[in-house]
Amino acid sequence: MKNLKLISIFSMLLLFYTLTSYSQFSGWKEKALEVGTSLGAKKLGLDDVLKKPAAITTSFEDVNISESKFPDLIMVKNAQPLYLLPKAITGGYILCDGFFEMTNKSYCLHAGTFQPSKGDGYMYAPTLGPKQEIVTTILKKAENHPEISQHDIQILLWTIIARARFADYSGQVKLTAVSLLSPLELTQLEGGMLGVLPASLMNKAKSKLPDGIQSVFEAENKIRQLVASGNYTYADMEKYAIIAGMAPERTDVPSGIWTLHPDGYYIRYFPSGYSRTKVQIYVPKELIASGKKIIYDATNDIACPANTGSQRLAQTNEPIDPNYSIKIKINCK
Repeated sequence: MKNLKLISIFSMLLLFYTLTSYSQFSGWKEKALEVGTSLGAKKLGLDDVLKKPAAITTSFEDVNISESKFPDLIMVKNAQPLYLLPKAITGGYILCDGFFEMTNKSYCLHAGTFQPSKGDGYMYAPTLGPKQEIVTTILKKAENHPEISQHDIQILLWTIIARARFADYSGQVKLTAVSLLSPLELTQLEGGMLGVLPASLMNKAKSKLPDGIQSVFEAENKIRQLVASGNYTYADMEKYAIIAGMAPERTDVPSGIWTLHPDGYYIRYFPSGYSRTKVQIYVPKELIASGKKIIYDATNDIACPANTGSQRLAQTNEPIDPNYSIKIKINCK
């Protein structure tokens, strides 16, 4: 028993010495994180890691391109502010016929990829995957919590996309999660998540993955490390979530292409970085004449890039810099 106590004390002293030694050199923060999180990582087999599903699975394969229209086939005329339309009780805006637009808050839902660049074509796709309900709930509830910054919500979304276990949450991201999610919803941030993986297992898993997925897989683990440490800034998160540079342009899906939404209207996206997106909607008269009530609720929508190396962008009903002093020029009934 005495020997066990001595071993335990020695181990603690060794860890302390290791961390303090790292602090004397550049990059000590990252190295300390690797030591601490590797020691506390949940022991998983390689097969367990590779079989874990992505939190959000939406890809360009989920886009309906068969009824899309190129930019010059629908000419925008007299676009009205989308945010001036009547609000629906369940969230979103009740649509009238005509053209509408709004620049709204948007969020990156694909860590380890390039941010949007000029010329990228983005099209509508639904939010899909095991954590779809959680992501949609966060975006809906954020509208009623203006005190929570867009940065804090983005960090929470990156944390979920990175498949961090709620038990590992620490720092501001934990406070954000508790503010926006119920206790039952928080329990859903345990199932299907990975936790922090030690370097040895990371290297084995990466060797089994295609080249294009390896950077995403590594970025997610770095984010899990930061979350578990509780010692991070937005810039720290962004460094791993956003790859510097630009993805190669895909010319067959141009910027401004229109997607036919399942509800019958056309929609297109113009991202400015990943944090704001200009959305334009065209609602045909025939759609409204049918008598069906059409609601645009962006919280389950993703602006999905044709270029798989770029970021999926979650959309919101929150306008950026709205002008409520002006009046809409359409009589919506």
